[in-house]
Amino acid sequence: MWNNIEFAKPEFLYLLGIIPLLVAWYIYRRKKYYTSLRVSSTGFLPSLRKSWRIYMLHFPFALRMIAIGLLILAFARPQSSVQKKNVSVRGIDIVTTLDISSSMLAEDFNPNRLEAAKDVAWDFIEDRPNDRIGLVVFSGEAFTQCPLTTDHDVLKNLFDDIESGMIEDGTAIGDGLATSVNRLKNSKAVSKVVILLTDGVNNKGSLDPVSAAEIAEMFDVRVYTIGVGSEGTAPYPVQGMFGKTYKRKKVEIDEELLQKVADMTGGKYFRATDKDKLKVIYDEIDKLEKSKIDVTEFQKKSEEFLPLALLAFALILLEFLLRNTVLKTIP
Repeated sequence: MWNNIEFAKPEFLYLLGIIPLLVAWYIYRRKKYYTSLRVSSTGFLPSLRKSWRIYMLHFPFALRMIAIGLLILAFARPQSSVQKKNVSVRGIDIVTTLDISSSMLAEDFNPNRLEAAKDVAWDFIEDRPNDRIGLVVFSGEAFTQCPLTTDHDVLKNLFDDIESGMIEDGTAIGDGLATSVNRLKNSKAVSKVVILLTDGVNNKGSLDPVSAAEIAEMFDVRVYTIGVGSEGTAPYPVQGMFGKTYKRKKVEIDEELLQKVADMTGGKYFRATDKDKLKVIYDEIDKLEKSKIDVTEFQKKSEEFLPLALLAFALILLEFLLRNTVLKTIP
């Protein structure tokens, strides 16, 4: 009859413990006030059947105990809930597109931009266990590190394997975006998303970012772009004859281009100047995307104490009538 019953005031349920105490008191009182007569034989008594009243003697008390139990349950305020999730099983398909060029080793993020981006992106992925997520990396060229999958254990292993220098250096933003869109173009998901993170200016690749954005728009792929890097200059590690040294270089991010790509596809552009800001950005993207499918999800709670209370009062009334009519005893 009820689905997903919860009690708004569960502390009242402890009162159910008084019912065994009342039963024990009832038994004790009957033994104390009702005596018995011992005789050597009952043969001199006529054979008598027990009246139905004898069998019904304890019925009013049983009604009272049931009524008390029902009232306690009513005081605890049982609530039934009905949940409805009108969400397509296709969910959301997301491709994380990550710049792994040498500039991503700059240490204005802790420990560097690339590792910080990997950590924050992975936290984002873990919070979306029901979505298919893929991974594309790019520098001078782009390739798919992991196709769309719900097996996030496999995805994590491939995330861990990412490092700068895997492919030719450079920043091919257009190729990275185009590769990501190619992974999403045949998707039947209710929402298709690319999260593109870079710290530089497009200087390599066979396709310019604006053309890649036009392709994304054609396939209804929304692109969130993130520019990472502190303001001004940042320390870049340089391997020399005597070990690693640092050289400060100007941070150059083509924010105008990243903003345009996001606007063309219905996405949004963000700027992250440190790891904490990057995490806030991913949290905002997480909320933006969840809001697109959770609007049809609802939960309705209904109070269910009234039927219990009415039944309890009905049993109390029945007990009163029985005690004062057919089961009335001499005081």
